[in-house]
Amino acid sequence: MNVISYKIRLRPDEVKDFVAAASKSNVDIDISYNRYTVDAKSILGVLGLDLTKVLTVTCNGYDADFEKYLKAFSIAC
Repeated sequence: MNVISYKIRLRPDEVKDFVAAASKSNVDIDISYNRYTVDAKSILGVLGLDLTKVLTVTCNGYDADFEKYLKAFSIAC
């Protein structure tokens, strides 16, 4: 199983669309900041993170459609 990580930034107004895109995926997707990790398919979980910081999205598998969507939020590290 491939584990792929992305560094992203999300604004509060983008969370609903992000969670909807993650929910369409068949792979397990987590989003985290520091030691807090939540399911990316949970709108309350994602809104509970500090959205002013860089977040890490971890995909436990590969989904081309979600990866394409995620590239819009990716930041250079």
